[in-house]
Amino acid sequence: MSDTLYLSLWYPNLRLEALADKLTAVLGAFAAHGGDARVYAATVWPVSWSESPVFQRVYGPGERGVEPRQAVEDALEVLHDDYAYEFQIAWSLWELATGGGLDPRWAREPRLVRVTGYGPLFDEGTYEQDGHIKIDFGSDAPFLEEDLELDQTAARLVAENVRQLVELTAAVQKDSGATARILWSELGESLAQRLAARLGMGN
Repeated sequence: MSDTLYLSLWYPNLRLEALADKLTAVLGAFAAHGGDARVYAATVWPVSWSESPVFQRVYGPGERGVEPRQAVEDALEVLHDDYAYEFQIAWSLWELATGGGLDPRWAREPRLVRVTGYGPLFDEGTYEQDGHIKIDFGSDAPFLEEDLELDQTAARLVAENVRQLVELTAAVQKDSGATARILWSELGESLAQRLAARLGMGN
């Protein structure tokens, strides 16, 4: 059963004015680790997730997107303690394409990843649990492929996805100066434990 995978990042004594530089560093790390160099969209949420956005801009995928710093500047033009700043950026992983009646084949497919920076008062201080910055990677299926028999090719490509994830999480922590990070899932299960069990079954 697939789960949603997140990375939470915390920074000591983070001032709201410093959030822009942190977000820019996190978004900028994607290009070197299988992601786009440009941001697809930016949205600003006031007070809580139940409110309507006060800012939303879709720049477009690929070359039609904008540099991370520009997207962050656009969204953080108005800083508020109780706002959340969300950005979408593409990140490519090996996935099994089965559509069209053709034999299944592996291809690097882009997925939209959400990177959100939280003001300290947004949604009653959600940053304490979710991090000053949270990355929503979407489904963890590409890192486990639990519905597949892992042949040699599948095992190699799934391992490549995992390596890309590990390298990206290390890079965003280092580049943005985070002092703590947690990779976690919606169901609370450890990706590392599930991965170890999965690879054990595949041997």
